[in-house]
Amino acid sequence: MCEPARIVHERAACGRLRLPTIRGFPKPRRPTMTHDALLPDDDNKLIAERREKLAAIRAKGVAFPNDFKPRHHAADLQGKYGEMANEELEPQAVQVAVAGRMMLKRVMGKASFATLQDGSFGKTHGRIQLFVSKDALGDEAYESFKHLDLGDILGAEGTLFKTRTGELSIKVTTLRLLTKNLRPLPDKFHGMADQEQKYRQRYADLITDEHARARFVARSKALASIRSFMVEHGFLEVETPMLHPIPGGANARPFVTHHNALDQEMFLRIAPELYLKRLVVGGFERVFEINRSFRNEGISVRHNPEFTMMEFYAAYWNYHDLMDFTEALLRHAARMATGTASLTYAGRPVELDKPFARLSVRESLVVHAGVSEAESTDATALHARLKALGEEPPAHWKLAELQFGLFEAVVEDKLWQPTFIVDYPVEVSPLARASDANPAVTERFELFITGREYANGFSELNDAEDQAARFRAQVANKEAGDDEAMYYDADFIRALEYGLPPTGGCGVGLDRLVMLLTDSPSIRDVILFPALRHEG
Repeated sequence: MCEPARIVHERAACGRLRLPTIRGFPKPRRPTMTHDALLPDDDNKLIAERREKLAAIRAKGVAFPNDFKPRHHAADLQGKYGEMANEELEPQAVQVAVAGRMMLKRVMGKASFATLQDGSFGKTHGRIQLFVSKDALGDEAYESFKHLDLGDILGAEGTLFKTRTGELSIKVTTLRLLTKNLRPLPDKFHGMADQEQKYRQRYADLITDEHARARFVARSKALASIRSFMVEHGFLEVETPMLHPIPGGANARPFVTHHNALDQEMFLRIAPELYLKRLVVGGFERVFEINRSFRNEGISVRHNPEFTMMEFYAAYWNYHDLMDFTEALLRHAARMATGTASLTYAGRPVELDKPFARLSVRESLVVHAGVSEAESTDATALHARLKALGEEPPAHWKLAELQFGLFEAVVEDKLWQPTFIVDYPVEVSPLARASDANPAVTERFELFITGREYANGFSELNDAEDQAARFRAQVANKEAGDDEAMYYDADFIRALEYGLPPTGGCGVGLDRLVMLLTDSPSIRDVILFPALRHEG
């Protein structure tokens, strides 16, 4: 079952303290990275000063030690001791060892404060305060601390206590520089202001933006919950090839490469569908794969050429079973990732807790496009409506295709609450089983939420002769100039000839699901390293 089909049809200077210069060492050569030339002059000066500091550290011995072992994480400490009064906490003399990046520093005579951020997650997003004093560290170590920079990675040992303001802190007895930061962090209050820079330098974005970190934690939780849900329901997780000799499983333009040893053209996977169905032929009755797929198409807020999807197949299921299961799956993922299935997206509520609506393509025109019952089955009337919208339907389109064309034009973006649309034309569903009641449409659904498609499923076509005929029609379309039409896959036809049991299959776009769960406006916000044009 391919990843949501609609995807393939859319064309788509903060104030910083000036630090003292360490003298007596040769000035480092200018960095060869061209990015430095793009930095403000003040940032370039700070980088030069930090490189001088690093040179001085190298001269004294090991610059990047690897022998400090943190025994605690900030979020865990906050969770266990954060609500405890100092009168109860301090007598316990809780010894801790933490490591992380210094995000804030306040130097005040003989005693100072710093905020350390590690990789843990909790209500404080992995931060804890350090209390650093000359009495506890000694003159030399305290002086070294004063010259540390924001962004330096430190190891600290000491005793827990609460400040007078009630903040959980560590009285530091040992402090070590583990990694020297050479580049100034983004503005500590606002983070990166440039959205494209956030995508290009995700590492810096994650350091300074707790909301970005939370998005990707939610993503991880969502995918983990989906994987466990599938396994609990008897599905076997499998891995299928990412390099295909023939691209298939979706109408999409593939990335093309060449395998030198085999001396043959290969394609990056556009969907895992045909391989997963081969496994059902082989006897694995329930399979799923959380996979990366690739489509050589446009980039937009909804599309990235490399994306994550899940496809699953179950023998003896039909598209009604798939809809029931997909609804339960998304509701479960939302609760596990966010704690609730009642969400807000772009300021509007989205209720995954309530039963999802189910409408045929024709019914959706009546409910959402103001088409009368009579018009909805009148090819001439639908043709006229499309022409009035500036669309020119192909002359060969029949009733089901005209209904689908009008649905795409006027209904799709109105489906805000979860809605399954069913009964798609055979012509746009080359891998789906035709309806016994109406051979012009297929037993197929697409799930729409917030005006976007999130899932695509159908009762699988398991008639080898019918599938071969549809492949031949796709080949004719390709020869006529359709770059997204499917190839003829002779081995898949051979697999069907062995016998595919009645099967239902579904694909879920996981990037879009995470967009919904995290209220993110762009797919780039939920992909750690989205595709971008080269810098320069």
